Amino acid sequence: MAYMSEEGYKKLVEELKVLESVQRPEISRQIAEARDKGDLSENAEYDAAKEAQGMLEMKINKLKTIIADAKIIDTSKLNTDSVQVLNKVELKNMGNGVKMTYTLVPESEANLKEGKIAVNTPIAQGLLGKKIGDVAEIKVPQGIIKLEVLSISF
Repeated sequence: MAYMSEEGYKKLVEELKVLESVQRPEISRQIAEARDKGDLSENAEYDAAKEAQGMLEMKINKLKTIIADAKIIDTSKLNTDSVQVLNKVELKNMGNGVKMTYTLVPESEANLKEGKIAVNTPIAQGLLGKKIGDVAEIKVPQGIIKLEVLSISF
């Protein structure tokens, strides 16, 4: 089961729609075009198109599985008493004083450039359940970092 926000779910459904309605017909057209060029045993275009088709079908099946197993998180039931999925958390690194803000999201929605970290990362795991003022000691490849929770919001 994959937990995700409604926004993340809609994004996956839209991506699936594009793959099925735009990319699948395009690859079918490429295969037909390559087939019309004659001998398939030495036709690199045909082989490439068939390989692309296989990759596309794998991606479509993976998305269908994720969507079928998805559980949309009801944001109205979330609170900011402690850190949980979909919370925006302002942190202070106790070692160097640097402040940072992350939103904890399901793995499928993670995007570090947008400040969204996957809930299954070591930092997110260390923050789950912490309250404002708590200090989380998190083991990372460089050692242990201490992060103080400054605020929790949506």
